[in-house]
Amino acid sequence: MEDLQHWTWVLGRAQQMMMEQGLDLAAKVPQLPAAAPLDPAAAMRAGADFWADTMGLWQRFLDPAKAAPFEETPEQARDKRFKAPQWREQPVFDFIRQSYFTLSRHLLKGVETIEGLTPKQKEQLRFATQGFIDAMSPSNFPATNPIVLERTIETKGENLLKGLAHMLKDLGKGQMTQTAEGVFEVGKNIAMTPGKVVKRTPLYELIQYSPTTETVFETPLVIFPPWINRFYILDLSPEKSFIRWAVEQGLTVFVVSWKSADASMADVVWDDYVERGQIDAIDTVRELLGVEAVHAIGYCVAGTTLAATLAVLAARQQADKVRSATFFTAQVDFTEAGDLNVFVDDEQLALIQSLTTEGFLDGRYMAATFNLLRGRDLIWNYVTSNYLLGEDYVPFDLLHWNSDVTNLPAKWHASYLSDLYRDNLLAQAGALSIGGTPVDLGKVTVPAYIQAGREDHIAPARSVWKMTGHFGGPMRFVLAGSGHIAGVVNPPAAGKYQYWTNDAPAATLDEFVAGATETKGSWWPDWIGWIEALDGKRVATKGARIPKHDQELGDAPGRYVQAR
Repeated sequence: MEDLQHWTWVLGRAQQMMMEQGLDLAAKVPQLPAAAPLDPAAAMRAGADFWADTMGLWQRFLDPAKAAPFEETPEQARDKRFKAPQWREQPVFDFIRQSYFTLSRHLLKGVETIEGLTPKQKEQLRFATQGFIDAMSPSNFPATNPIVLERTIETKGENLLKGLAHMLKDLGKGQMTQTAEGVFEVGKNIAMTPGKVVKRTPLYELIQYSPTTETVFETPLVIFPPWINRFYILDLSPEKSFIRWAVEQGLTVFVVSWKSADASMADVVWDDYVERGQIDAIDTVRELLGVEAVHAIGYCVAGTTLAATLAVLAARQQADKVRSATFFTAQVDFTEAGDLNVFVDDEQLALIQSLTTEGFLDGRYMAATFNLLRGRDLIWNYVTSNYLLGEDYVPFDLLHWNSDVTNLPAKWHASYLSDLYRDNLLAQAGALSIGGTPVDLGKVTVPAYIQAGREDHIAPARSVWKMTGHFGGPMRFVLAGSGHIAGVVNPPAAGKYQYWTNDAPAATLDEFVAGATETKGSWWPDWIGWIEALDGKRVATKGARIPKHDQELGDAPGRYVQAR
């Protein structure tokens, strides 16, 4: 009974603190004097609902045979943190689990009762509340996690000592470890597709891959990965490699490997990634192969930049340099850019500026930001497994790539966040200029293949969809299963996920989905079919189609991807 009284006090105090915080936050919004700080009726309903649910908890704990069963949401039923049977079979831990879910639901509901906040402020509060809820999960603490307790008894505390060693090592290097170290090496067991570096500039290396077919498409492909990550996300193990697969389809493939920023890049801005990066790479490929145009792919931020590149080329009467453009989870209109928006306001931008060293931002800060977007999976999962349970790290190529951070030019990064995420200037014709050329996405008429991930938390599908309202040429939109990485890196041989297409006109993403056809497996075959329908002419694989070795430039994957 003493324990039950304590838990009653904890839950009640949590409800009280939630309401007090809501009143305090609302009082700090002077720009909205007409807004009511808190709706008393909503607060009373919230309190009544909370106590009703709390009484249900006690009844299920004290007399489960007569109590109504706990109704889990589908998300709660799938929650991996509580998949062990002990969380349901042992009454105390079942009570803790149900209490946590009940309190979590009411904390999030409490956010909605707070008046006087702008949509942006409410979004930030909702994100912070969810982060707090994830951090306070009973699975994250030894005393309230039955698996950790059992492991501690079984190992006589060795798990906690081993976990402490893991934590101290991570604190020393300033980055959480997510996979076994020393297992993967670029050029050895990842980023293995054969090729040569054919150009090196202070901003990027250009890699040309060796063909494997007797004929190749006449129009080559140049891929622009995001410079906030290493390019080999598209060239992990051979069976996962989009680059290798594209080569096997008969494409002459070039990939840009961006340089991780250092002090020499202090003055690099977005214009440089367009002019000295993408346009320069496109012109280099055209000159090397003696072709008029290329197919181009832009992934994430490099896709955003590719859209600007196409607009610049169109304004300069050079649009025919690009035969088609493919966008992997890229955004051009940031009005619904998802949870990353909570990190973009004047206060956050000032904080990022304070972290700048010698003109560049340490990539570990960006990695931490992306981990926070999926804190449950990318932070607290490892707190439990590696710090509390003391488990060994599992080798995983994708997590190795995720931890292989790159530094960012500080000036560019600041302007990207303020101009695009905060002010949404790219979506406004003429609001941005590159090299003196105004950017107007409406002038882009290049055929576009636009891929989005249904569960993408970095570039939400609804945000990616907005691209269809800005371009003026033919477009094919494809919605892939999974998220920002797995939705893209989904080789046909894996037989995983699915994708949706809809050839009928659609004004919104909801309308697209309502009339879409689902196809099991990878969307890659759909893409290569689209490429072939646009420009299927092939030529013999000889001459410039076979990259030549240069002792100074070296072989793929090049030097920049290995620089730390």
